[in-house]
Amino acid sequence: MAQKKISVAETNSAVPQVQTPGARVLLAEDDRALRRFLQVILERAGYTVMPAADGLEAMKIALSSSIDILVTDAMMPNLSGHELCRFIRNSQTLAHLPVILLSALEQKEPSDGEQVDAFLSKPVAGEDLVSCIEKLLARRRAS
Repeated sequence: MAQKKISVAETNSAVPQVQTPGARVLLAEDDRALRRFLQVILERAGYTVMPAADGLEAMKIALSSSIDILVTDAMMPNLSGHELCRFIRNSQTLAHLPVILLSALEQKEPSDGEQVDAFLSKPVAGEDLVSCIEKLLARRRAS
């Protein structure tokens, strides 16, 4: 079943009440200050956050921990967000994970070849990220 991509426009609605408290979010972001900021936002929204400083660290966490969704920066050292997404999609045990790609580069929606479920432009508003996560987790629960 093909998954519908969520565009940035669809995530700009008011922040929904979190329906998945304690959901485990793998957050891969090489900018330490931004990673900490997003971690605080997500934890305040009720998520359990597993932070990673780069794609390689995120890959190791994904392989060794139970996670519900991946939020990753596009450009990181050691393993980019794009490479991490390809790894996730090619993994038999992780391919089901919803993936959100964050990038400072302008892009409105994931392209057809992109292996992500949603794309958010940096700087990302905390409420947009929480809303997008909740929509993707709700879709996953419904399928």
